[in-house]
Amino acid sequence: MCNKPGSEVLATDGVREFDYRLMAEDFIHQQQLRPGKQKAFFHGILSFHPTEKPSDETLTTIAAQYLRRLGIIDTQYSIVKHTDRSHLHLHVVANMVDNNGNVIKDNFTGLRGKKVAQQLTQEYKLIPAIKKDLALTNLENMNDHEVARYKIYMAIAENLRNCNSINDLVTRLKLQGIDTQYKHKGQTQEIQGISFKTGKYSFKGSQIDRKYSFAGLQKSLAEGIKENIDNVPDQKEEKIQSNSPKEAFRKIHSLSKRNSKSTVSNTAYNRAADVFKQMNKVFDDLIKPEQTDDHLPYELTQEGYRRKKKKQSHRHKR
Repeated sequence: MCNKPGSEVLATDGVREFDYRLMAEDFIHQQQLRPGKQKAFFHGILSFHPTEKPSDETLTTIAAQYLRRLGIIDTQYSIVKHTDRSHLHLHVVANMVDNNGNVIKDNFTGLRGKKVAQQLTQEYKLIPAIKKDLALTNLENMNDHEVARYKIYMAIAENLRNCNSINDLVTRLKLQGIDTQYKHKGQTQEIQGISFKTGKYSFKGSQIDRKYSFAGLQKSLAEGIKENIDNVPDQKEEKIQSNSPKEAFRKIHSLSKRNSKSTVSNTAYNRAADVFKQMNKVFDDLIKPEQTDDHLPYELTQEGYRRKKKKQSHRHKR
């Protein structure tokens, strides 16, 4: 971190900053106060938008506030600035064994760190990272693990908009060399999670992006399908208007007979009956008395239909 081109140590506390090897020794020496604490070091990265160039003083203040709000206080730390990429960023390292030999709690550090970073972004009027910007992503500066993660992210982002289901997405990703695996609840078939693999690297959906968890993908697919439906013109009304009255009448009458069969469930029958009742309201507009067609069977004419319906009503009353 310190022995890399484009690095500069901005501030330290409790360690020798002029030599990175001595700095490492100082960190390890204090960690030995609690030898059972193996993972005793905190490492956070604070990245800034490529157009932002805060002063070293501002960067140091932001990093110090970041540690303090995480509860990492009274301990060794080092703040190092890197300018080897298009965006300026800080590496913040701190000892999770404090100066008195006490262990600093690290519960939910990642989640709390994100919230603190968002607060500092607002307070210092910085540009927030609302979403991944692939145009500003330097894949050439990433290791193979990160490149694989971004490959999956870009593949999902590219294909998701054209998918109608998870299975559709899985098929499309497979063609791009990305395998999908599901996590089930116990021994059941209920899906709890999803993961993606390319080459030797595998990631949970939420590790690719929070919106690409199994629940997030389902939500995105549902929103996409709803948007597509909303953008399609209502063809039902157009179809009825374009058909002649006798054709519309025939289809409606056929639908009512088909849905009245005993093999249809009560729910389906009730739904069909409701639809039929609503369609009945347009009969007077669709079929005028003077439009009776001699070629139609008597029961399909307007008068025949009404008498038949009245006759069936009397049978039910008996």
